Amino acid sequence: MSVSNHVQQEFSRPRELERNCSVRGTVELVIDSWSFLIIREAFFGIRRFDRFQQRLGIPRQTLTNRLNALIENEILVVGKKEGEAGRQYFFTERGKDLFQIMLSLMEFGDRWLSGDAKPPLQMIHTTCGAEMHPMTVCSECLEPVETHTVHFRDGPGAGYSPVSERPRTRRSSDPKVLERVRPCSVARSLQIIGDKWSFLVLREAYFGVRRYDEMREKLGIASNVLADRLARLVDAGVFDRVPYGSGSRRCEYRFTDMGRALYKPMIVMMAWGDRWLNPDAAPLRLRHRTCGNDFTPQVVCSECKEPLKANETDYFLRYDLSVP
Repeated sequence: MSVSNHVQQEFSRPRELERNCSVRGTVELVIDSWSFLIIREAFFGIRRFDRFQQRLGIPRQTLTNRLNALIENEILVVGKKEGEAGRQYFFTERGKDLFQIMLSLMEFGDRWLSGDAKPPLQMIHTTCGAEMHPMTVCSECLEPVETHTVHFRDGPGAGYSPVSERPRTRRSSDPKVLERVRPCSVARSLQIIGDKWSFLVLREAYFGVRRYDEMREKLGIASNVLADRLARLVDAGVFDRVPYGSGSRRCEYRFTDMGRALYKPMIVMMAWGDRWLNPDAAPLRLRHRTCGNDFTPQVVCSECKEPLKANETDYFLRYDLSVP
């Protein structure tokens, strides 16, 4: 969301209001560590309660609570497969669409968090038969999107709403939990940005908010929590601290190249939230400067440029599962 007049033209508003945002709603549903792992394993084909528990080593009551929440939020549905006994958990259409978010986070993790090693998972697009990697592109011209090639403007759902309940825990995604069972580029990405406050800090930064005081005011965030999240994002290589003002010790937080790359999964999450949580009331519209069209971000096969769907992909692992 490249910097535009939008930031300077914001009106003064009471602190009890916050920016309408489809990203936040998406984060609330899927960013919890256990919920993410359940969704990930479901994409790997796990369907039964006992298999989720065996694979993840998750406490029974925790698993029950997370599965119930995913059903309530229309991500999963309980059903039975013909010829098989017992209840199983299947994705709804809304749940299947989360695959694009997983792939965009994988794209980021493979590029920035694998070091010198090959990515842990090699995807195959069964439609074209090629080994490939996911690419986040413009839906109109199929060219990659970057922060500097996207312009945003208000959509029909733009504005401010009463502040929703804030996160009660310091971090929503526990790195020790995310690292269970599988080396995973998506999990590595969430270890950097995997809590609600970090996502909101990133969101404001993409709107052009760079200074500590302004960020605290816009988010209504406690000083110690904001300082913690900014320090983590600097340590992770997402932000650089850049002094501003002659002789001033104050700093701005500016995106590194790695931080700018996080823009892709951010707008893919926004698109999911627009589609499933704010139909006909998207807070933002995106325009791709490269082709001049309004667009929706899509994650496609790097070889044939067709959108990727879970039932049209295969993979091989470059690791051994720690749990059979």
